[in-house]
Amino acid sequence: MTDKNQVASSVWPPKMVVCVGTVVLKEGRALLIRQAEGHSLEGQWSVPWGIVDPDEAPETAAVRETQEESGVTAKVEGLLGYQNLQTPGWIGIAFLCRHVDGVPIPDGYETDAAAYFSLAEMDALSEPIEPWCDWLVRRALNGEHQVIFPEPDNPYQPQMAFL
Repeated sequence: MTDKNQVASSVWPPKMVVCVGTVVLKEGRALLIRQAEGHSLEGQWSVPWGIVDPDEAPETAAVRETQEESGVTAKVEGLLGYQNLQTPGWIGIAFLCRHVDGVPIPDGYETDAAAYFSLAEMDALSEPIEPWCDWLVRRALNGEHQVIFPEPDNPYQPQMAFL
């Protein structure tokens, strides 16, 4: 018989990588960043995204990654959804955000370009947009999504809850 403590320690902490991304909207346009040379999506446009640090809330990580990769300060408006990613053990959480401040500028390390795009500008873009990000941003710009808004009355009182 297996000791209950051995089982608990073999599965905790969970072995999962949590990535977060943001669809930041401003005046009918969405923020995209282009991945710099040497990065996993090199040369492709995508939403700002990154990995949640230990002891960091996903929505905090999403805002941090947006600021780091694009120079834009964003505010989380709600949860767009959750996605199993193609790499086993990796999940993605997408947040709908609004522009608060800043002009899109790449960080020069992870990103080499950052800008807001309308649907027409996305259609005219000669460079590739990462397919999932393209699909997600088009849905957001077309209003083809449901947003789960933060729930401030949650009795648990987390930093943010989307229920």
